[in-house]
Amino acid sequence: MVLLFLMEITMLYPLNIIPKQINNIFEITVPDLPGCKFKTENIDLGVIEIKKIICDHLSMLAEYGETIPKAKGIMYWQNKNPIGIWALVEIDITPYLGKSHKINVTLPELLIKQIDDKVSKSEEYKTRSGFIAKACLSELSH
Repeated sequence: MVLLFLMEITMLYPLNIIPKQINNIFEITVPDLPGCKFKTENIDLGVIEIKKIICDHLSMLAEYGETIPKAKGIMYWQNKNPIGIWALVEIDITPYLGKSHKINVTLPELLIKQIDDKVSKSEEYKTRSGFIAKACLSELSH
């Protein structure tokens, strides 16, 4: 018997930073989350602020029972819109997936070993539960 509990699942959302002609202003948008944008004179502070805007947006989606949009990646969006500076922002989406629940899962011993080996060698996955949850989210998004 394996007990699972979710720790942290992150998403890397691309940001498009477009310099505007007036007053040295930059507009930061999150193409995967329509409506998430922020205008700033300072890109560093703008990225901090856009993270707050993303979290507010995801909170509203969760409140209405909507699924969290999967990030498509910089290359996808850059091919659609080559203008501007592209960056990534890491967002922990765990709080927007609902409460965590312990469940019993039966898996073959060798699969558990492979998962544990992957988790121990990767900074991307902090726990076995996080790995399994991320794999499930990936499969569900197809």
